[in-house]
Amino acid sequence: MLNRYPLWKNLLILLIVVLGLLYSAPNLYPDDEAILINNENLEISEADIAVVETALEAAQIDFFGVVSDENSMQFRFEDVDVQFRAKTVIEQALTDDYIVALNLAPTTPGWMQAIGADKMNLGLDLQGGVHFLMEVDMEAALERRMEDNLSNVRSILREQRIRTRGINLIDNTHLEVRFSSTQERSAARSELLDNFPEIQFQNREANGLFLLDMRLTPDVIMQIQRDTLQANRTTLLNRVDALGVSEPTVQQQGADRIVVELPGVQDPAQAIRILQRIATLEFHLEAELGAPRTSFEVHQTPDGLSVNVDNDVILQGDRISSVRSTLDQNGLPQVQINLDAQGGNQINRVTRENVGRNMDILLIETKSRTIASLDGQGNEVKEVEFYEEKRLISHATIRTALPRTFVITGLTAREANDLSLLISSGSLAAPMTIVEQSVIGPSMGRENLEAGFRGVQIASALVVLFMLLYYRLFGLAANAALIMNILLIFSVMSLIGATLTLPGIVGIVLTVGMAVDANVLIFTRIREELANGIPPQQAIDAGYNRAFTTILDANLTTFLVAVVLFTIGTGPVKGFAVTLMIGIVTSMFTAIVGTRAIINLIYGGRSVKMLSIGRHAGLLPSSS
Repeated sequence: MLNRYPLWKNLLILLIVVLGLLYSAPNLYPDDEAILINNENLEISEADIAVVETALEAAQIDFFGVVSDENSMQFRFEDVDVQFRAKTVIEQALTDDYIVALNLAPTTPGWMQAIGADKMNLGLDLQGGVHFLMEVDMEAALERRMEDNLSNVRSILREQRIRTRGINLIDNTHLEVRFSSTQERSAARSELLDNFPEIQFQNREANGLFLLDMRLTPDVIMQIQRDTLQANRTTLLNRVDALGVSEPTVQQQGADRIVVELPGVQDPAQAIRILQRIATLEFHLEAELGAPRTSFEVHQTPDGLSVNVDNDVILQGDRISSVRSTLDQNGLPQVQINLDAQGGNQINRVTRENVGRNMDILLIETKSRTIASLDGQGNEVKEVEFYEEKRLISHATIRTALPRTFVITGLTAREANDLSLLISSGSLAAPMTIVEQSVIGPSMGRENLEAGFRGVQIASALVVLFMLLYYRLFGLAANAALIMNILLIFSVMSLIGATLTLPGIVGIVLTVGMAVDANVLIFTRIREELANGIPPQQAIDAGYNRAFTTILDANLTTFLVAVVLFTIGTGPVKGFAVTLMIGIVTSMFTAIVGTRAIINLIYGGRSVKMLSIGRHAGLLPSSS
């Protein structure tokens, strides 16, 4: 029958509406202010919880909703002021090993979370948080690669008993090896060609010596820079997990910078401390007895033993592909390390020559300190200075030539766990510095959120009023579909874990206009059919069917533009594109299927002489 949906289709539409209501409902539950506490090196114990609870009670700070696991503990508070007071108290009660981060805790009922119904993630501009722009030291990355190459060249030539007159690092892309004869140079070149496929070799002579230049090609330099940037981005993502941020943004900006945004984190000093704790690992041999004092550095093991660590780097931490703490066949703790192909070749060659010697792993941490000085006007100026701090974290004997995958033994359970954590989350391909930082407070974020939703409400109210006055009963159907469309947008974004930003709210407002625009095309077409003398039932059917192609074309082109924006855009542009794409899909459903289902329930299967689809001040009579 004309303008009648079968029962299954009506039930399907009803099911979609119910699911939309269900999965958008969690957004009605505001988050609680909370503090997240964890320790990278130790498991959280009942004693830790007791220390925090005692400190808060002594400071007369009310808290609730205490939850904990082996990695973290969380305390909830009534408002932001109490949260900030609690953070100061907790930091004084715990040691510096603990990470105390401001956070937001969801209040969504457990049964909703069990079916995957969670709140939308809010972006930095709506929730508040911290923004950092970090710059990767690409010159240092290239220099470290060439220092790594220099160490390996020396090892290969020593192993093949090829004598040199010295190996010098000319710059961060150029290595020079000097020989006394062309025969030695030719033999060295033959050995090195297979081990350094990314290096460009060139022979030359100077001052009576036969030189072999080893240079990185432009393509290899670009690849190293890309790999370094990607490796640092991955490390930063792993590192900010310690802050408990639900939707951190860590993305590339340009050729050597990374943007880090941490929504919900309100302590930039704490965030900086976490980021600056990211470290670089270096593998060295212990210096031989009688080695010149300039060829090694003295470091202390955790138990106080002094170790002379050779300056030559065997391996950089960026060659580690994975690491985990395990137990050996006797149930004793060990750390299993997996290297990439080149790293495997390097470690195998060096350890094969040095069985019985000790291998040391240095953790090089980039830290910051504030230096106060006076400017020309006598005002105090504070500047942040970055410096490196080296620490010996492993000192073990080489028992045999190590393959690509090897284990470090002789550790306690805690040492094995600590080493695994430091390597997996601490390895950085190149040093980074923070060149820009900004903070959006929770009150400002809340104001942005309220202003954004107020804009959606005003836009929706104006559209609803216009449609109701201009299209009467058909406008009422369009308004019901519009409300359903907004609910579906929220539910889809909550379901897929999309992040809502201020530009994203703009996308929702745009979608509101586009949704009723489709109904305007349909209703105008119905009016035209009625004006041409078509009976009401046929006019409704023709209006929906004939307007469909136009609506599909218009929405498809807009959707493709949104896809392009999402693909090439960053930050706010992506947020706008996400909501626009979701809104286009949901508005197509609500504007065409949703409104027709309502109109079918009102007019379908009935003898209709007049449609309430008013044109200015009246109703359109049927010509039948």
